[in-house]
Formats: sequence, C-alpha cells, structure tokens
Amino acid sequence: MNTTKWLALTLLALGVGLMSGCSRHSTKEVYYLVVANQQLPYFQTAAAGFNRAAEQLKVTAKVVGPDNFDPKAELAEFEKALAAKPAGILISVTDVGILQPEINAAIGAGIPVITMDADAPGSRRLFYIGTNNLEAGRLGGKRLLARMGGKGNVVFFALTGQSNIDERLKGFKDVLESRPDIKIVDTIDTKTDPRTAFDQAQQLLALTGPKKIDAFVCVESACGKPVSDALKRANVTDRVLIAWDANPDTLDGIKAGVIDSTIVQKPFTMGYYGLKALDEVFHAPPSQMGKYYAADPFSPYPMFVDTGTDLVDKSNVEQYITSAAQAK
Repeated sequence: MNTTKWLALTLLALGVGLMSGCSRHSTKEVYYLVVANQQLPYFQTAAAGFNRAAEQLKVTAKVVGPDNFDPKAELAEFEKALAAKPAGILISVTDVGILQPEINAAIGAGIPVITMDADAPGSRRLFYIGTNNLEAGRLGGKRLLARMGGKGNVVFFALTGQSNIDERLKGFKDVLESRPDIKIVDTIDTKTDPRTAFDQAQQLLALTGPKKIDAFVCVESACGKPVSDALKRANVTDRVLIAWDANPDTLDGIKAGVIDSTIVQKPFTMGYYGLKALDEVFHAPPSQMGKYYAADPFSPYPMFVDTGTDLVDKSNVEQYITSAAQAK
C-alpha cells in the first residue's frame, strides 16, 4: 500500500471514530421540571416520564418543587432553577400571577420554558403540554349525568383559582346546565389536603332529606382516596363518587366498587414529551426566543399539545392497573 493511500485510509478511520464518539447531547445539559407538589403520585408520574426522556437522551434531569401546595415555594424553586442557567425548564403553573413574570424573565434570558399540566397562557412560554381540561370536564359531566339519573345534589372537591381545574369545573357545568334538577351544592377548595377532603366529605354525608348529597366529584387527584375512605367509614353505598387521575389507590377504589370512575390524564407523557421538546428547542432555538408565539400564525411551535384523557371504570380498570405495574 503506498503512503498516500495509507494516509487517506487512516484519516477516514480517524474521522469515523471521531464522529461516532461525538454526541449531540451531554450530561452537562441540565433540564428542570418544576412541579406544584412533589408528594402527589400525579407529579411523581410526570417526573418519571421526564427522567425517562433524560436517560434516553443522555442529559441531566432535575425535578424540584415543594412537598405541598405552596405557590410561593414553587416560585422560589423556579428562581433557583433559573439562576442555574439550565438548558430548559418545564413547569406546572400553580399561580399565574406569581409565576408569569419569572417565566417571562427566563425567556428573556434565552432559557426555553414550556408549561405542562397547568398553563400560563398570557406568558411568553413557548407552548403548553397537557390535558384539554374543558373537554375532560365535559367527559366527566356526561358520566355524572348517566350515574345520577338526571337529578340530585352534587358537591365538587377542587383546587380553586388554578386555570386547569377551573376549566374542568366549567366542563362539568356546561353539561349540567341543561339539567336543572341537578344542583351543585358547593365547590370545596381542598388545597390538595387529603384531611380537608376527608373531613368535609364526612360532614356532607351526615346531610339527609332534601339536603342529601347524591354525588361527590373530585377534579384534582389528591381527594379521590380520602373521599372514598369517608364513604367506606360511613358504610354508604348509594352515592356516586367520580375521581381524577390514575393514582393506585383510585384504581383500587374503582376495582372495589367504592369509586364509580375516574378521568385519567397522562402526566408521564407530559414529562416525557416535555423534556424532549425542550431539548429540541435548546439545540435548534428560534430566532426570537422572547416572541409571543401564541399570536404568531407562522410560529414554529403549537399553542397546545393535547396528551389526551380517558374515563376509567370497572370495565377497563384492570388494563390501567396492569400498565402501572409494568411501568415500575
């Protein structure tokens, strides 16, 4: 082999080696998921999806947030994440008024921010990944109508003032407004505290006659189990309980017949897709990070990525229990 040919082959081999050793990603790329309450199974599932995507991309994922519902504590965690100058931030927004200025500040600093689960639509966030909460509420409302027989008293357990949950409530009310014989007695703000949900349910179960509560509806994930526990303790079997999300105890309650059904979101998908979307923005940033893309018909980003919902009852609960077991 002559020297020129040998040198060419050597350079080719070296080039292939260098290319195979190079990667688009690095563990120095750090992505943050800022959640509203790290103790909730819902956000733990979102974190699992976020971490799964990070493992696949060989980047670093950090999940932060308070251990209870505390918008100011979430703001503090967001500010810490912003100060670390990460590759991107995915956040579930508890309080738009508190968090929107910081989201805008992050975008202004060139750090991609995408919202998940709960949105801040007036902010400069790039887009929202999550549930069509209005339609999810309507799905639950149709189930409630079918189970109540068109009349009776209903109480909602919620986290009021949060945009995603307000949309769910509106979806239910849209369906119920055509049925004047179904009365919404109250909407209880549990602030995701299971004890509050349990205590309030116990008090409501004591009502009789025209004030009897015929249906209990949870539009956030933390109250399904405590309300079902109150029903079990009172040995009540003639009330309808509709829960939210696929927490293991909620699925067990459906299987046992205490919970009628639940509206299931896809927090794992939100976290998984969210990190991959941030990664794409980081590696191919827009020419104007701070542009208000929601009002741009030529935006490179969607306004909203719908991760989907489903209604789970006894007919399909085993499928969800099996899927949850396989995901561990």
